[in-house]
Amino acid sequence: MTKGALNLPNILAFSRLLMAPLMLWLLAYRETPLLQGIHSSWLDYYAALVFVLASVTDFFDGYVARLCDQITPLGKIIDPLADKMLTLAAFLGLVVLGRADVFAIFLILSREFFITGLRVVIVGEGKDVSASWMGKVKTVAQMFAIGFLTMDWPGGTLLLWVAVAITLYSGYEYVRDYARGK
Repeated sequence: MTKGALNLPNILAFSRLLMAPLMLWLLAYRETPLLQGIHSSWLDYYAALVFVLASVTDFFDGYVARLCDQITPLGKIIDPLADKMLTLAAFLGLVVLGRADVFAIFLILSREFFITGLRVVIVGEGKDVSASWMGKVKTVAQMFAIGFLTMDWPGGTLLLWVAVAITLYSGYEYVRDYARGK
């Protein structure tokens, strides 16, 4: 298959780039004229649907890229950017709605920015920066927390703090492994 930039995995990642602001809009801008008159529970459903669709594209873009040998330099940039934009949009929207603790979100986003910077340094040294197993667990924990908080289900706050703990631990692992030269 082609290794060109315009392939299915990159198209899926680009779609996530577009879904992130849509999710933020559905969560944080509920008073805009276009959304007025729509019950808040429906806006929760729509935001959750956008998040689920975006999360599914996250799984499939990586799966297809590996299966069809369509991993590209552009995809290596767009995929993590789309992931960060989606979680940033979700968490900011949830803070605006008062469903997510701002300090929890600060800790998660601080870790994300720090590790993204560290990954740039690691790439600059010519080393591999593939996601670790704990990094994947972190992503799943954040997705569950976002889902529960978006739907305003019981346990969402607990899941958020579990996600914070896993997020910080996975960040620690990145720093530890880098310090050890791995």
